[in-house]
Amino acid sequence: MTIKIISILFLGIASGLAVGSGFVAFLTVLGIIPRLTQLSKTMKMIQHYEWAVVFGALAGVGASLRDPILHIPSFSLILLGITGGIFYGMLAAALTEVLNVLPILAKRIRLDGEIVILIMAIVLGKIAGSIFQWVYFVHH
Repeated sequence: MTIKIISILFLGIASGLAVGSGFVAFLTVLGIIPRLTQLSKTMKMIQHYEWAVVFGALAGVGASLRDPILHIPSFSLILLGITGGIFYGMLAAALTEVLNVLPILAKRIRLDGEIVILIMAIVLGKIAGSIFQWVYFVHH
């Protein structure tokens, strides 16, 4: 019985280290955090961004291992949702900026001079998908 528990603990820690190392390598190699600080013009706060990612990852791990119940008013969730959305949006913007995704995509679908149309299509698609997910899965 103890060998089984030790094996499960070992596999859990090893898996967590592998995924965490991959996440850190992904952010480091692509230079996501420095590019994010350049886009937001907050280079002086780069260590705050790095620690925010670390603590956010740890909080995500803790939340996924437990079923947290936050004793906060419902309207406070709006603020949490907005800040989370801003963070992930900025992270995605930095990633697409680093990888030059939008210019390559615009060239492939022959929208070279109309990149604004491409960005608006992505934004409106994201909004429509979020509304669908909210209406169908949350209130269904």
